Amino acid sequence: MEKTTVYLDASSYQRLKQIAQREGRKPAELVREAVTEYAARHSEGRRVPASVAAFASGKGDLAAGDEAYLEGFGERDRR
Repeated sequence: MEKTTVYLDASSYQRLKQIAQREGRKPAELVREAVTEYAARHSEGRRVPASVAAFASGKGDLAAGDEAYLEGFGERDRR
């Protein structure tokens, strides 16, 4: 493991310590975890799932009408 120094503003450090205490962990553990997640999200060659932008609905306002499009979704036909 490599050692480094990170400077945080006082309020961020206080929140970090509170989270660490609540989770029974050390602040350094949380920082390592956060850096690992950040590096994974920003890695070169990171693949985007094939389902992202896999089709075009042809509807320019699809997000605006989301509630109407989803009305009744997940409900069983009770006839």
